[in-house]
Amino acid sequence: MDIQGKVALITGASRGIGRAIALELAQQGIKRLILVARDRQKLVEVANEIEAMGTETAIVALDLTQTIEVNIAVAQLWRNYGQIHLLVNCAGVAYQSSFLQSKLPQVQEELSVNLLGMYNLTSLIARRMASQRQGTIVNVSSLMGKVAAPTMATYSATKFAILGFTQALRQELAEHNIRVIALLPSLTDTDMVRDLKLFRWVIPMTTQEVAKAFVAGMQRDAPEILVGWQSHLAVLCQRLAPWLLELILRIATPPAPRKQQPSEKLGFLAKIQRFGDLLLSRKTQCQVKSL
Repeated sequence: MDIQGKVALITGASRGIGRAIALELAQQGIKRLILVARDRQKLVEVANEIEAMGTETAIVALDLTQTIEVNIAVAQLWRNYGQIHLLVNCAGVAYQSSFLQSKLPQVQEELSVNLLGMYNLTSLIARRMASQRQGTIVNVSSLMGKVAAPTMATYSATKFAILGFTQALRQELAEHNIRVIALLPSLTDTDMVRDLKLFRWVIPMTTQEVAKAFVAGMQRDAPEILVGWQSHLAVLCQRLAPWLLELILRIATPPAPRKQQPSEKLGFLAKIQRFGDLLLSRKTQCQVKSL
């Protein structure tokens, strides 16, 4: 996709991957960015950075779960700024807990923001793109849309749903000259992830790495943009040896908080976890000494 002279709308643009994509598109010379998120102050800060690069911006403080407000906002944006050529659905939330300890309000929020909010906004924009017979939609899923992770059941479910939604739309909207792409980053160092317990041995990517992979994938017209060597390795392992991937996930999953009795012996998986942690810590120490 040639972004010169184009207008893009990005949700979740106040932080994390959405912010990084907005900055990368500005660096690539896009004409205007419409930045959408709930936090107006953070949107203003991002907009100021982007305008300093010479790209026009518009900010919309919006809760995507409020259907009526979203409908009004889209109509106003189309009237004020004309056609939107690129939609990047990046807004999302994540909560981590064992399934048996999950809380319904958090489950409902993940479903509302990650899936239903995205669905409604995409529907409104896609109809207008179809009338113009031009457009690109990028839905940000995750590696967890390919490989589900323990303690992240609802989040994984929403990301699987986004991937299926994207695949269906890709076929449906092709006749209207609308491209639909899935972006699947692995664990990324964002504000949202910093509140989670990380899986063992997983190295977070930077948001800038994800944004650059996004632009590269757009340029080569990739239907799915799988980001990072860890993502490619996990997907390959799932295809060739799913039993091995399940074992690795069990070992890598953050332990549930629980007190170990003095006389309690470590199980086999716990011993592997301890051994892996020891190797990783020694490797890190060696890297620090070599600096």
